[in-house]
Amino acid sequence: MHSFPKEWNTRSAQAASALTLAAMSLGYGVVQLDVTIVNTALDAMSKTLGGGVAELQWVVSAYTIAFAAFILTAGALGDRIGAKRIFMAGFAIFTAASLACALSPNAIALIGARLVQGLAAAILVPNSLALLNHAYTDDRARGRAVAIWAAGASLALTAGPFVGGALITLVGWRAIFLVNLPIGLAGLWLSWRYATETTRATSREIDLPGQLAAIGALGALAGAIIEGGALGWRHPLVLSAFAAAAILAMLFVWRESRTAQPMLPLSLFSHRLFTLTTIVGLLVNVAVYGLIFVLSLYFQRVNGLSAWQTGLAFVPMLGAVLPVNLLAPRLAERIGPCPTIVVGASVSALGCLGLLGIGAGTSYWAICAQLIAISSGLGLLVPPLTSTLLGSVEKARSGIAAGVLNATRQTGSVLGVALFGALIGGEGLFVQGLFVQGLHLALVISAVVLLLAAATIGIGAQTRG
Repeated sequence: MHSFPKEWNTRSAQAASALTLAAMSLGYGVVQLDVTIVNTALDAMSKTLGGGVAELQWVVSAYTIAFAAFILTAGALGDRIGAKRIFMAGFAIFTAASLACALSPNAIALIGARLVQGLAAAILVPNSLALLNHAYTDDRARGRAVAIWAAGASLALTAGPFVGGALITLVGWRAIFLVNLPIGLAGLWLSWRYATETTRATSREIDLPGQLAAIGALGALAGAIIEGGALGWRHPLVLSAFAAAAILAMLFVWRESRTAQPMLPLSLFSHRLFTLTTIVGLLVNVAVYGLIFVLSLYFQRVNGLSAWQTGLAFVPMLGAVLPVNLLAPRLAERIGPCPTIVVGASVSALGCLGLLGIGAGTSYWAICAQLIAISSGLGLLVPPLTSTLLGSVEKARSGIAAGVLNATRQTGSVLGVALFGALIGGEGLFVQGLFVQGLHLALVISAVVLLLAAATIGIGAQTRG
């Protein structure tokens, strides 16, 4: 009789943690969904809003540029004000920006709304991880919670083209943004009701000069790569953008090395595993996100599939990610997290190499296994990558640490989409032979980058000192 209240409190706490996990998964999931869901809508958007290939790349990249550029400050804000407050604000902004995307009258307005979406996404991701870290104090339980959180996000990432294709066929391209509204409302309610606020570090300051330098450097670099495909790599504007990106990047590092409370504490990189996981996160996203963009266009423009058929083509990838995500922490417990990351990156690289025979008219069933391998490798490496990074620093810095990982990953996404978009032809995007040639080059680059990621974590983690 006397044990009942204690047992009830334990179950209540477990339920609250589980529902907190649900809210955080919705936040990260909707962020990842909007990374890829627009890919199947590019053709429909172009016909409705106008604009060329560069505008289509900006619709995709504006989101990830803002995501990558603001995510470090968002983590610091969560540390200073409280992760729950910031997370809920981010969800509200994301939901409102999604409505603005759906109502956009032209390409410029849509790009602007996508920038705001990316800003809100930057707020959601690091603070969702900080809240998970706060809700699950046991290392093993935290690892499994992160695996579920990552599984939902990976599922949303690969589901994006499928969900987008279905919504475009049934309703129209604007529906891909309207679907975020009920998700946002559900996430806001669950967060308000069940998430517990984190400890506030009121002494944490915001590094505005560092933030501005980061935005400028990443925006200039992405712009140079995107416009290089359209204007030519020797165009004065492209060369100027590359130069500006280099100067701003050096100013950013200089600022962070001298300020008392930097946006990016360089001392974090004294932790070997922290450094290795951030490098791997960057490399993996260059390869995978760039390929998702290119493959979506391949299915539609080269093989003539509809938006719905293109979405269906990604279903096997969608089906593979979730079970592999859930398997990852158990494999990591058995062979170690770093070997698990090596296996995942290597599997994805083999999938890329297996696609090198792809061309116009290639049967979907001839490439299905390779698509599954690429997504399975991603699903295998993300949970141990995230959990290893969080475990490499003290809990008080979990927000900023999560921000660094996601900033580097989203920077990789920006570079992947910009680079691979340029490789498949720039303004000659839909010239079939040029597209296929660029696709083959993108696959080779992806395989090399993924193998480099595997070598980085595999060799680097064994080095001591």
